[in-house]
Amino acid sequence: MPYPTEYRYTREHEWISVEGSIGSIGITDYAQSSLGDIVYVDAPKVGDAVTANATFGSVESVKAVSDLYSPASGTVTAVNEELKTAPDKINQDPHGTWIIKVELSNPAELNSLLDAAAYEAFIAEETES
Repeated sequence: MPYPTEYRYTREHEWISVEGSIGSIGITDYAQSSLGDIVYVDAPKVGDAVTANATFGSVESVKAVSDLYSPASGTVTAVNEELKTAPDKINQDPHGTWIIKVELSNPAELNSLLDAAAYEAFIAEETES
């Protein structure tokens, strides 16, 4: 699955897509395939603050529980309620299924994230070791 070039990526396998001052955050195809079938998503509430590089929730699969790390700082403006009853949507469409939306407090933080080519090189290195 190609990684959308307009997204930015973390080394913890989250993506962020930005429109205006709102960033939509999800996990990458690599992350969901590593986890296996996702059975539960723990996300913050609307109005909660998230901080770049800090955990904001977790995803639970049949294999493991994995923390979610925010790619940017800001305030949660929306939580994908569909994931409460259908967390497997992330497995079906990882780059089209957002977990939270955040109003960015410091858009310059996005400059430190990986672009699609750098992320693909990063996971290639990670899978070799």
